[in-house]
Amino acid sequence: MSTTVDLISLLKNELKSAGVTYAMVAERLGMAESSVKRMFGRGGDMPVSRIDDICRIINLDFADLARRVADTQPLMLELTLAQEKAVVADRTLLVVAICVTSQVPAEEILATYDLTEAKLVRALTQLDRIGIIDLRPGNRYRLKVAKGFRWLPQGPVMEFFRKEVLDDYFAGGFDGESEMLMVVHGEIGRGLANSFRERLMRVGQDFSNQHLADQKLPPDQRRPYTIVIGMRSWLMAALADMQRRRPGAVLAPARPAGRR
Repeated sequence: MSTTVDLISLLKNELKSAGVTYAMVAERLGMAESSVKRMFGRGGDMPVSRIDDICRIINLDFADLARRVADTQPLMLELTLAQEKAVVADRTLLVVAICVTSQVPAEEILATYDLTEAKLVRALTQLDRIGIIDLRPGNRYRLKVAKGFRWLPQGPVMEFFRKEVLDDYFAGGFDGESEMLMVVHGEIGRGLANSFRERLMRVGQDFSNQHLADQKLPPDQRRPYTIVIGMRSWLMAALADMQRRRPGAVLAPARPAGRR
């Protein structure tokens, strides 16, 4: 449904909840009741200015109605290529985008990173224009991407992480408090591969949910952690180079040069 249709549908419910009939609306607006019914009927046409007029009848703020409609819209599971290109084109915007996809409040972004409020507002405004968030008063925002959101596997953001983040990430010893690094190789039935992938995705989702739940803790009781979860049909070059070719067998793909 279009946004206008959603607005009309929600407004109809609000009128019903307030006990306001079409006849009462018609009287307040100086219109025929039949005209009001047509506006609210299927395929009816109602200008935004008229929606605002009806909102005032029941003391409903139009902006609040619009926000409630926005809250019911389906969330994106991934961004478009154009959206990701816009995000990586500006380093400040990328940092703020990573923060908002983790639902970090604006005041915490300011306290954590070397940003002025003006730069933060500029970045949030741009993310709103790109379509990643719905920016609200007081630098509050509603995320337009779903909890299971992921960056495009071969998109600009993941390319940035491959070039500038992964080497730094894996250079660590993974021997600090609550850290670990585990590499497991094996062969499993193709039917089970999806089952393992879904379980790994749930681990990532559990981590994201805990991050949100722990936002209520004071900063000194939280530590930043980053989980990198991956699963590929892949064989490292050291193994692939020594693998004996069996008749009719298809060798697992080795890592292409320059790629992880």
